[in-house]
Amino acid sequence: MAELSNCPNCGQLFVKALRPVCDKCAREAEEKFDTVYRFIRKRDNRSASMDEVHEGTGVEKDLIIQWIREGRLRISQMPNMGIPCEHCGKTISEGKLCDSCRNKLTGELKQGDKEKEFEDRKKQSERERNKTYSTLGDRVRRDD
Repeated sequence: MAELSNCPNCGQLFVKALRPVCDKCAREAEEKFDTVYRFIRKRDNRSASMDEVHEGTGVEKDLIIQWIREGRLRISQMPNMGIPCEHCGKTISEGKLCDSCRNKLTGELKQGDKEKEFEDRKKQSERERNKTYSTLGDRVRRDD
């Protein structure tokens, strides 16, 4: 259901349904996108860096980075263009993390899995050790 909200950019009241900003700000963002897209489509600008695109278009770097992360701008054909790793800030061409941060995170997750597995085995061993058995005549009864 649509809700009434204030635009985070300009503060204007609008019905928040499909977009997180008002129509006016959405149109301005699309115009900026078109400006950046036209700029990087030119053969002369394909080797431009993020700073050069920012200077050449006047569009904020944060918006350009957002469009790249959303997949609206593809930088695979632009060797000098990159976005910052969300963890360390190193320039990367795709994704959210650089290889070293991704590998570090993967290693930490694997280590966490190993620790959890060790704890689970330790608990299972403790349960096995605490089992008691008693005999009642002909039957054997197990107490857990």
